[in-house]
Amino acid sequence: MTREAEDSAEELDFKPLTAEEAQQWRRQNPAALSLWRILFWQVVVGCVVAVAAWLITGRSSVGWSAGYGALAVVLPAALFARGMSSGLMRLLPGGAMLGFFVWELVKIALTIAMLFAAPRLVMGLSWLALLAGFVVTIKVYWVALVLQSRHRHPVKQN
Repeated sequence: MTREAEDSAEELDFKPLTAEEAQQWRRQNPAALSLWRILFWQVVVGCVVAVAAWLITGRSSVGWSAGYGALAVVLPAALFARGMSSGLMRLLPGGAMLGFFVWELVKIALTIAMLFAAPRLVMGLSWLALLAGFVVTIKVYWVALVLQSRHRHPVKQN
């Protein structure tokens, strides 16, 4: 089949949606996860981890270490979300993809810089607590993706 024949066959299959059909489609296919909502939950989880670390150990330095680990995730993610939500990169052809890579690079660089600065900024730094705060906070992305996929494709029970 030639390209022209394929195009004309596709045009015959295309049917514009009515307003009601479009609304129904939007209800069945909600928008992708909001970066800001994920960021909010990262802040909440980071605070919970920091308080839990402090309460479990009884040492405030451990709580601050876990909190700084969470901050090393949240602050770069907030900068990334802000950069991606600005419309500047959309003006260029391929700008969204370029913006994603630029802001992801900025996020990674800031995260590394914050981790290198940790011994100078957190008195009595506990690397284990910092790592725990970092890992648990960054896993919010994965939890959000799992919850989103379950929302879109609920598990059917027999």
